Amino acid sequence: MTTSFDLSEVKRRMDGALAALKHELGGLRTGRASAALLEPVQVDAYGSHLPISQVATVSVPEPRLISVQVWDRGMVGAVEKAIMNSNLGLNPQTEGQVIRLRIPEMTQDRRKELVKVAHKYAEAARVAVRHVRRDGLDLLKKAEKDGGISQDEEKRFADQVQKATDGMILEVDRILAGKEKEIMQV
Repeated sequence: MTTSFDLSEVKRRMDGALAALKHELGGLRTGRASAALLEPVQVDAYGSHLPISQVATVSVPEPRLISVQVWDRGMVGAVEKAIMNSNLGLNPQTEGQVIRLRIPEMTQDRRKELVKVAHKYAEAARVAVRHVRRDGLDLLKKAEKDGGISQDEEKRFADQVQKATDGMILEVDRILAGKEKEIMQV
């Protein structure tokens, strides 16, 4: 059984890490309420982690207010806890099955806090890209060992995987710098 190597598959998986980063950073809003702000929040519900959108309806009735209508009365506490533990700096105010989240005015401290969260997301994306690189290099070594490719091909593909990794890390840094600039804008 020979192992084949597909560089486009490695790049596709790296692009997936980049897309996830863009999605997470899209949820970091700068002073305006947005339903996307709560997308990364995971709720411990029914014995598993679920996105908030699977246990509640998230809406934005006012520019600085997010309303979370929890469907199951028994889940209100879990949703509230998940929001408080999300490092978004939001203080839930619960009335029955509705949780209201006032978006605080952006202070300099709050902006710095959001930049830290953005850096955390970017680091997670870098780690994901490196994991893809490691998987790709492991596959190359296996393909060479199994006789599917020569040592020279393995070296050439390894260089291409490294170039793709470097390019993705640069792109992560570029996206992060743009988001940081957006957050720090007063």
